[in-house]
Amino acid sequence: MLEALKHAKPKIKGAAELSILLTNDEEQHELNQQWRGKDSSTNVLSFPQIEPFGPVVGILGDITLARETLEREATEQDTSLSDHFTHLVVHGFLHILGYDHLTDAEALQMESLETQILAALGIDDPYAD
Repeated sequence: MLEALKHAKPKIKGAAELSILLTNDEEQHELNQQWRGKDSSTNVLSFPQIEPFGPVVGILGDITLARETLEREATEQDTSLSDHFTHLVVHGFLHILGYDHLTDAEALQMESLETQILAALGIDDPYAD
């Protein structure tokens, strides 16, 4: 997360805490249904506890990842589970900080930032064709 903080450049105001939960598809499905109204599992969910682009301090939020989905996607994308896991933690953390991908412009900004962070960690661009 330090690499993400370096690239995203949020206002760090003190000690911060972030929870990461590795769960299964069934639990992720329930969380996605409960909090987003989507009747399916998903690879990563973020639950921010701070204002978007606000100061980074205190409890930042939670990131949940569905293990079976991550394993399947890593195989489908011909990437290591470790690299895919790292990518989705970075993706989830950027959501915690306030980034999103609802519009093309937002997606371009967020994906560019993810790619920079991952490159600094020695991980290939997950969006490259």
